[in-house]
Amino acid sequence: MSVESVSAQGFARESLTVLQKVIESARDDVAAAADLVAECVRADGVVHAFGTGHSQALVLELAGRAGGLVPTNRLSIADLVLYGGEDPSVLDDPLLERQAGVAQRIYDLAAPNPQDLFVVISNSGVNNVIVEMALHAKEHGHRVLALTSLTHTRAVPAAHPSGRKLADIADVVLDNAAPRGDSLLELPGGGSVCALSTLTGVMLVQMTVAEAAGRLLAAGERPPVYVSANVPGGFEGNLELEKRYAGRIRRTAS
Repeated sequence: MSVESVSAQGFARESLTVLQKVIESARDDVAAAADLVAECVRADGVVHAFGTGHSQALVLELAGRAGGLVPTNRLSIADLVLYGGEDPSVLDDPLLERQAGVAQRIYDLAAPNPQDLFVVISNSGVNNVIVEMALHAKEHGHRVLALTSLTHTRAVPAAHPSGRKLADIADVVLDNAAPRGDSLLELPGGGSVCALSTLTGVMLVQMTVAEAAGRLLAAGERPPVYVSANVPGGFEGNLELEKRYAGRIRRTAS
């Protein structure tokens, strides 16, 4: 890649090329993912989304946003403090996501129902808490949808004691097509710049939501969807929709 390619237009060009490939290659996987989401919603379930680091951006893309499904719940390591009574200092540990037992604690605090779906998001798919969450969900009978980079996860060793990675556990895998290390544009002399996984991840998340909503409509059901709270009546209307899932979804200040 030339020096001239390390530019705004270079990133736009390269990322759009990858996005188009994702749209075409993920068609069947998105359909399978949408089946899981639609089945969960029709069974009065909740979609629990979990990720750490930058993957939390995609959790927010799925859970609790305008145009998104109401029965969605954002899980986070911060839940240990917000709902679990842990001292805030516990979050000072940058290696917290590698500790055993953290995912189980977050899962228990969410108190999911059997029909609930877990969406676990990680570019590498190998961090201990990510793998532990997917394993714990499967052990409790939940379906698991993964959003990860297959290129990255296949290029790095497993970190969890089980020797497994997120993609090995999930019922359906959405591949964000990000390169190993996530950055897209190569720099002269080594290294790279400009992460890709959030961009492609948003596309996959919203394609899945759209496809799931289409399945619900085809079944004669209106998808329970959020309206922007910043339009007249939006906030009040959303509160009415949330009543159906009272005590099962969390909506805190972001």
